[in-house]
Amino acid sequence: MEKFQAAMLLGAVGDALGHGRAFGEDSASGPEVQKEPGKVGGLDHLVLSPEKWPVSDNTIMHMTTAGALVTDFWSLDDLYREMVRRYVDALEKLPGQRVDPATVEGCSQLKPDNYLLAWHTPFNEKGFLGSLCTALFASYAVQGKRLEQWGRDMLRTVPLAEEYCKRTIRHLAEYQEHWFYFEAKWQFYLEERKISEDTENEASFPDRYDAEERDKTYRKWSSEGRGGRRGHDAPMIAYDALLGAKGSWTELCRRAMFHGGESGATGAIAGCLFGLLHGLDAVPAGLYRALEHREELRRLGEVLYRRSTEEK
Repeated sequence: MEKFQAAMLLGAVGDALGHGRAFGEDSASGPEVQKEPGKVGGLDHLVLSPEKWPVSDNTIMHMTTAGALVTDFWSLDDLYREMVRRYVDALEKLPGQRVDPATVEGCSQLKPDNYLLAWHTPFNEKGFLGSLCTALFASYAVQGKRLEQWGRDMLRTVPLAEEYCKRTIRHLAEYQEHWFYFEAKWQFYLEERKISEDTENEASFPDRYDAEERDKTYRKWSSEGRGGRRGHDAPMIAYDALLGAKGSWTELCRRAMFHGGESGATGAIAGCLFGLLHGLDAVPAGLYRALEHREELRRLGEVLYRRSTEEK
């Protein structure tokens, strides 16, 4: 249970650090962002208060999804309707400065009052398959799979999702090109890290992979020139950070929370997965003891754990 709670808490911590209003969310330079924690005494002395370090819509939507998952739904359709209702309600209550325009766009197309078409929205290439990838990684963490295996297993699972979509989505043609793009990007990444084959090798990183080089790499992975904006590269950056951090929370923050791209999104994913893998022991308590929504995040982690163990 503790790791489920840690996942919820550290997802929000990663979001708050990456969203970083105190550090300047729109910093374009990873090296400059890297210097900022030192100005306040380093991560060990940082206290994430709601006033100075609010979470963004990343955390709010994560909590909203978790809240829907622990309701007593009878079918997936019922779950989807509940999620739609909660998403729209949550977004209406959020201050505008905390909401990414992409979230507004996505939620504006939901139809909570339409019983049949509530969650049926037009195809959006920006978040394509990112949620599936992240959910799979969370499952692999819970199962205790070796980290280097995650990417390969995810790519083996994506075709199963495609087959499912062929049976359930009427107009699949517009998805096909982006499906191939997602798989090609990830295959290239795994080959670059030398973990594309079934091997016991650890991921291979360049000799020089400092903040400046990571920024260049993250931009190269992105299709928008800003790492973490799309469904393929947000989980990719988080995964890369986990591989490179080797269990170090501080190093994970350097790689996933403090870079020149969309670090709130990558930080939320990386923090959540780190919590499932390692719990809270390696994380300074100041980062979560006064965290916004702390008690609700802990409660949701506990309930999710209980639900996950009720039936197989």
